[in-house]
Amino acid sequence: MPESTVLLADDEETLRENLAQVLREEGFNVIACRDGTQALKALRQNSVDALITDLRMPGVTGMDLIDHARKLSPEAIIIVVTAFGEVETAVEAMKKGVHDYICKPLILDEVIFKLKRLLAQEDLEKENKFLKQQIRQTFDLSQVVGRSPAMTAIKDKVLRVANTMSNVLICGESGTGKEVVARAIHYSGVTKDKPFIAVNCGGLVDTLVESELFGYRKGAFTGAETDRAGYFESANGGTLFLDEIANLPYQSQAVLLRAIEQRAVIRVGESRPRPVQIRIIAATNRDLTSAITSGDFREDLYYRLNVINITIPPLRHRPEDILLFVEHFLGKYNVELNAKCPGFSPLAVDALVNHEWRGNVRELENVVERSLIFSEGRTVEADNLLLGAGFGRSTEVVTTDLRTAVHEFERRHISSVLAHTGGNKVEASQLLGIGLSSLYRKLDELGILKEAAHEASAS
Repeated sequence: MPESTVLLADDEETLRENLAQVLREEGFNVIACRDGTQALKALRQNSVDALITDLRMPGVTGMDLIDHARKLSPEAIIIVVTAFGEVETAVEAMKKGVHDYICKPLILDEVIFKLKRLLAQEDLEKENKFLKQQIRQTFDLSQVVGRSPAMTAIKDKVLRVANTMSNVLICGESGTGKEVVARAIHYSGVTKDKPFIAVNCGGLVDTLVESELFGYRKGAFTGAETDRAGYFESANGGTLFLDEIANLPYQSQAVLLRAIEQRAVIRVGESRPRPVQIRIIAATNRDLTSAITSGDFREDLYYRLNVINITIPPLRHRPEDILLFVEHFLGKYNVELNAKCPGFSPLAVDALVNHEWRGNVRELENVVERSLIFSEGRTVEADNLLLGAGFGRSTEVVTTDLRTAVHEFERRHISSVLAHTGGNKVEASQLLGIGLSSLYRKLDELGILKEAAHEASAS
């Protein structure tokens, strides 16, 4: 492999020189050493990708050199060269971390083949580790954006449940980020290195639900040409995310319940149960309690799924999070689109804060992306936002102070919710997705209590 550095240690001069020459012809950078002592010195002075060493050498032995290599170059590929009668010693060396061994007399092509194969495998493992790390960074808790009391409580709950295998039910309107929270749970705890399998229950065909979830045996039905594992087995050890769970056909809910309770699945066409250990995260934008009342959803399945409940409030109920999302998506799409947009003007920010966001975070992301596409590297003005017609709130006063804009929005919205509940603060806190103590703190901060008291005394 070009530009890979190979340290070659062997006290047989002819073998060492011949192998070094062939390695160089194959594009390797070769450091050839006549014994273990010289090789150890080279190890301390160079970063190597591979070590090829004889086991029997004067001074520092091959075994000693292997121990030093594991400490000095822990990711280096190690191949030992040994006489036929020393195979047991070579096997013992492999227990210490050696990747392969070759018996004398050497076949040079065999050495090159094994070395290239092992280096390619090492590169692939490094790439896989890098990709897994990137995935974890992409879907970790930092992607759950928000500083509102409701989102702060959700983040705390995510961290708590992430280190368990307990089932979770995530509720919220479309576009609020239910899958983002599900992935944050998966990648923040015990399942971070395990599979995350997402299934859209609304897209499952009624007659194929069992075969999709649990798999099937070859010949179980027309078109089953091979054995196939279902989503449950594919997610074994990790997380199965069942999106739009309310759309799962009623008759299929019973088989799902049985699999959850028994922690095992039976493939279509088989009778043998296959154990599975998974966490199920279900998500819905519907009120499942109403679906239970109407007979569309099984109550027993609801309680199996709803071990931990996370309800994500709509964006219009947490205006203090809007600017955080704007900054988040601004950074994201400046990179993806190479937009170099410096940001949004004060009037544009005011329009964003006062927009209704019926499509929630998904709609906001679309607006930011669309704005950056046409920004041409300039600040986005309010007229260039292309917000959906009729979806925004009209504002009589436009402020250039962002804190004041958010403050005013919160005050109007909480006052509106309180009016809707007839002043019932418990009900209002539930609609707002915040705790009662948090609501009282907001009422005090925003001056709503003083305003109400003044109106009462005036009347």
